Amino acid sequence: MNKADAFALAGKTAVLQNVHGTLRFLQRFPPFNQMEQAHLAYLVEQCQLRFYVAGDSIIKPADGPVEHFYVVKQGSVVGERPHSARRGNETTFEIAAGECFPLAALLGERATRTEHLAALDTFCLQLPKPAFIRVMGLSSPFRDFALRGVSSLLDQVNREVQRQAAQTLGNQYSLNTRLGELAMRHPITCTAETPLRDAVRAMHEQQVGSIVIVDPDKRPKGIFTLRDLRQVVADGGPDFTRPIAASMTQTPFSLSPDASAFDAAIAMTERHIAHVCLVRDGRLCGVVSERDLFSLQRVDLVHLARTIRNAAHLDPLITVRGEIGQLVERMLAHGASSTQITRIITLLNDQTVSRVIELVLESHGDPGIPFSWLCFGSEGRGEQTLFTDQDNGILFDARDSAHAAELRGKLLPIAQQINLSLAQCGFALCKGNVMAGNPQLCLSQAEWSRRFATFIREATPDNLLGSSIYFDLRVVWGDAQGCERLRGEILRQVADNRLFQRLLAENALRQKPPVGRFRDFVLSRKGSERTATLDLKAQGLMPFVDGARLLALANGVEVGNTLERLRELVKRQVIDPQDGAAFEEAYHFIQQTRMQQHQLQSRENLPWSNRLDPDSLNHLDRRILRESLRQAQRLQASLTLRYQL
Repeated sequence: MNKADAFALAGKTAVLQNVHGTLRFLQRFPPFNQMEQAHLAYLVEQCQLRFYVAGDSIIKPADGPVEHFYVVKQGSVVGERPHSARRGNETTFEIAAGECFPLAALLGERATRTEHLAALDTFCLQLPKPAFIRVMGLSSPFRDFALRGVSSLLDQVNREVQRQAAQTLGNQYSLNTRLGELAMRHPITCTAETPLRDAVRAMHEQQVGSIVIVDPDKRPKGIFTLRDLRQVVADGGPDFTRPIAASMTQTPFSLSPDASAFDAAIAMTERHIAHVCLVRDGRLCGVVSERDLFSLQRVDLVHLARTIRNAAHLDPLITVRGEIGQLVERMLAHGASSTQITRIITLLNDQTVSRVIELVLESHGDPGIPFSWLCFGSEGRGEQTLFTDQDNGILFDARDSAHAAELRGKLLPIAQQINLSLAQCGFALCKGNVMAGNPQLCLSQAEWSRRFATFIREATPDNLLGSSIYFDLRVVWGDAQGCERLRGEILRQVADNRLFQRLLAENALRQKPPVGRFRDFVLSRKGSERTATLDLKAQGLMPFVDGARLLALANGVEVGNTLERLRELVKRQVIDPQDGAAFEEAYHFIQQTRMQQHQLQSRENLPWSNRLDPDSLNHLDRRILRESLRQAQRLQASLTLRYQL
């Protein structure tokens, strides 16, 4: 008689005989590997071992409020719900060895909403509810996991990344450090009537690069920096007796001391400033400088932005591209989030594009035609990584079609040179020719309006594959008003066209997340690959991107970034708040894994690829990746129900 038969004859329940073996098993998996030995031992001692034949129902909604906590010891468990659009059930998740269920129902003292079935012959550890509550009281790691689920596991991943960074870089700070912790000295201040000579003397004596001009209530009215002093001298020799108010920069930019170093870095980069005032309740309480922000091996973001802005020709921009790669590596090492990194990459890319446009106009001569440089796809969403190509276009005003053709003839040579120059700076030419140098993408306001109207009116599943990226658009250089008018037209047309929404939904379901019912991952080989892999971008990120785009367009959401779209959809009650948080965390983790993959490929001089072998990940990362991909499945399932596909 085998073990399964023995359990079947014994009523499928047994007291644990091998307590030490079960302890060793649980210590391989989070959160159990974070628990104190005594607390884990208590949990194990309170468990019974249950056996289920493949297909057995473990718990179901009809059973009423959940009374047990389960950990899969061997086999796997699937969750199934009735499908509202089709006959039969749909599988909503799979639980593998070392994982547990049903936390939400147990904590909510309610019945589970999903039937849990044994997918294979399965053994589960069963912990009674009173013992579960007792373990929550004893063990902080267990309580944190029970309340926060995968979020607590992501915290473990981030802490480990930061721990390794501290060992390799010896740096206790990160981009999440509070600005109040960086402002180590009291700010140097003066009044608006202070003579310039006295203010400069105070800066020299205190060896600082700025002085803040305040009113009697310590409210900042201006700032004077060494850069301002150089400008005053360059303008013809200052009168050092005149009040500093005549030379200060008025209304200095400020942040709360509770803001992060990342917030200050972005502000300095966007505004081309080197100092940020810290203000609480309107009163000055500190100053953080570029030197403060990037000391102790911090990322020198502002320096890169300044190099881009001051580039006199393409060579510095080509060099900076490599430095941006080093910047990303240091940020990853410091535990920066994928959202922070993509925001910074997009910001630096925007500034590079703008400077390239300016250099081309200087060399070719400005045609005197106002135009806006549009970007689409990941750049339009503000989600670029270093592994990117060009997706851009030009928008301009014209009186009629003949005038538009005339202006296009003058703009196309410039656009084509900009595309080539961007390629030299590391932005690969688009293989599909989605570039401003393409006559079909160098259009007047009226022509763009007609193009989008055609996309929406005459959409088919096939042409949507190539046109959906155009709906993620924004202006990188030039006047943004025309683009905003265009976006408004798009939102109105999509909201009134249910058929187009349904086609977008079908398009969003084309890329299936690579997770199956009975296996961790569904892998495939591409080209000459010897190892089966999955595509982190196409199969992991794009389901979130496509789903968020569809729901945003259908509900009049103007923002273009995927995470911002999800948050706005939660605010508008289109997406449940818990689902929105889960989708956001999943997107974060897949993007972070993708970036780390690119950095590893870069260090080993390999071509960048989005394909990943899950066996290259540790157990925790594999588990979170699988759960993240299942969140993509859940988003797609919700679209299937919403649009009755």
